[in-house]
Amino acid sequence: MEAPRAAAVRSRAALRVALGHYIANGISVAFGLLLISGGVHLVLGTLAASAASVGVIVTAPPDLPAPRRGKLLQMLPAPLIGLPLLFLVQLLHAKPLELGLLLVPATFLAFVAMAWGKRGIPIAIAVMFSMIFSMATPKPDDMAEAVQRTLYFGLGAGLYVIYAVLANLALNARYRVQVMADLLLSLAALMRTEARQFTPRDDSGDIREVPASLLGQLLREQAALADLLQAARDIVLESPRTPYRQRLAGMLMTVLELRDLLLASELDLDALKTHPGHAAALVEMRRILEALAADTAALADALLLGRPPATVPDRRRELTAIHLDEDPARPRSYTGPTPAMLARGLASRIGHINDEVLRLSALARGEREPDLAVVRASWQMFVSPTEWSLRPFLALWRWDAPPLRHAIRAALAIAAGYGIALALPWGSHDYWILLTIVVVLRGSLSQTLERRNSRVAGTLLGCVFAVALLSAHPSPLTLLAAMTLAQAIAHGFAVRRYLITAVAATVLGLVQAHMLNTGMSTTFALFERVADTLIGAALAWAFCYVLPSWERGQIPALVARVLGAQARHARLALGLGQLRSVGVSPELEWRLARREAYDSLSALVQATQRSLSEPRAVRPPLEPLEHLQAHSYQLLAQLSAVKSMLVLRRDRLTPAEIEGPLARTAQRIEASIGAAPTSGSVMPEGAPATTLAGPIPLPDPFDNDVTPWLLRRLDLATGIAAQLRDDAARILQPAAEDSPHTAS
Repeated sequence: MEAPRAAAVRSRAALRVALGHYIANGISVAFGLLLISGGVHLVLGTLAASAASVGVIVTAPPDLPAPRRGKLLQMLPAPLIGLPLLFLVQLLHAKPLELGLLLVPATFLAFVAMAWGKRGIPIAIAVMFSMIFSMATPKPDDMAEAVQRTLYFGLGAGLYVIYAVLANLALNARYRVQVMADLLLSLAALMRTEARQFTPRDDSGDIREVPASLLGQLLREQAALADLLQAARDIVLESPRTPYRQRLAGMLMTVLELRDLLLASELDLDALKTHPGHAAALVEMRRILEALAADTAALADALLLGRPPATVPDRRRELTAIHLDEDPARPRSYTGPTPAMLARGLASRIGHINDEVLRLSALARGEREPDLAVVRASWQMFVSPTEWSLRPFLALWRWDAPPLRHAIRAALAIAAGYGIALALPWGSHDYWILLTIVVVLRGSLSQTLERRNSRVAGTLLGCVFAVALLSAHPSPLTLLAAMTLAQAIAHGFAVRRYLITAVAATVLGLVQAHMLNTGMSTTFALFERVADTLIGAALAWAFCYVLPSWERGQIPALVARVLGAQARHARLALGLGQLRSVGVSPELEWRLARREAYDSLSALVQATQRSLSEPRAVRPPLEPLEHLQAHSYQLLAQLSAVKSMLVLRRDRLTPAEIEGPLARTAQRIEASIGAAPTSGSVMPEGAPATTLAGPIPLPDPFDNDVTPWLLRRLDLATGIAAQLRDDAARILQPAAEDSPHTAS
């Protein structure tokens, strides 16, 4: 039974990838290549089509699923910068020294574009492709031929810019559905990981809060969800004017609520595990959470397949049936939460998750209308800007700025690669070493190592496929079809799995080079490409250690960003305005603060993960970093629980008793983490570490006023903030000691 089940899981995962927005985008890019290259081939001939296809390939990297607004600005920089560089390479084709003097500064300027982050990386790659593919062409006989090739290149690039804008417009509706489905699948994976925490204490009595491996997986999945959320916001929240778009936008806002509820679902879990007889309740809670994760994944599958989603069963009754008997040995004077209270509280929070999954299903089925006020407010505030700002460029010119150091590093690597290529016996194919350096060299050592391994393995496989294809002497149209398929695969899997991209890109590059260089020896190409790839990958790896930007140099700024975001989120989550009004304005400000709290923590988690590949001598202090990340999520969980009480159970709160504690808790959290801590920093004198003056009785939260429970959450949040400050001080102490050498 296990083998068929595993095969079904793999086939379902493969289908989800095939129906995702990355693959749809790859197919769109490939169709544009086929349409433009095929049309130019029919009208102007094979050589013109080859040059035009280069224009398409160079312009394609920035063509990713994006909002309709700003798509043209996203596509224009690559061909506008790449066109003159391609022409200059053509002019200097027979002058190796002058060509090298062009390549090195042009590489530096191209990689400076990475200062714009995810928007700038495709631009830098595209600009480098324009020079490298220009080197792959035969030396032009005269100026007229160089101008002609450049014009054909410009024709292909210009037509593709128009095509990309129109294709993005045509696929916008499908992209909205696909990115929403991908978001739901990521949420379902997080649900399953959260469910694993509801594992009963083992017989040895091990009651650790969260196993280290599980905590690491939770942090990584939270970071992945935060990353995917921004891409979803940009596409789904753009102009939600039709009812269907509004429902998708409503689903996106529900996912945000679900993320908070998932965090809060694990509160008091460790306390429950200390009581005997908890196993049956936890097993049932885990089963229900896993069932809710399966319902969420099934909803994503229905969206991808274009089917009406199935009705999601309401599991409230199953959760209500979960209970624990009171401990008869408990002293009468005990004021803490009893096992029965803890179990009911945990089941109730899972019940909120159940309610939001039901809301997701109802929105997808058109049985429920979204909250249009929140959707319309979020449309303007939560999407990324589409214009190109000069701020990243102006902030670049500091010696310790990672983008500047990476641009210098890339220029030096290209210079070394070009010099080695000229000295090799097959120097006429020097562009392949440079191409390998461009696609392998990344801003961090971990990313470079990952790319290096995938690139070498992918090139070996791709060379075999390309040589087999070219040895059959196919017609130009067959080669064009092969390039189209390779382009679709290379572009579609660039983010999903780079090994597949490396195989397809090798086939694409060799076929493209063959079309540009008639008479190329396919027999020797296999050994050439493998050798060039090994040289380029080795150079990219080696130059990671030249002017390195180790992650520890970025950690202090990331920690300060996390603490500042946590303090602001706490101030707004505990604001008194929500007790008097539930209007959109205070909610919108809190949502923005919540996004920054998650995004800043996601950036810190990713930097910590990347640092694991760096030499031990330059790694940041991992233990306090892990503690800070765990405590940050715990603080978010406590504040999410408080927020839920204020919004969902405000009728069972006593405002006069909570207004003062809410304000004091916000002030104490601000005092703890509102300013960047220093080594040995402590709480301000006279500031208590907790909110409560002493223990107070906790009544059953389902039968009485829940004010004492809210005060308990505030007390725990204040204590976690103090722990966060201590974690940050432990992180920043070695950073301060190493500061003179951090950038070295």
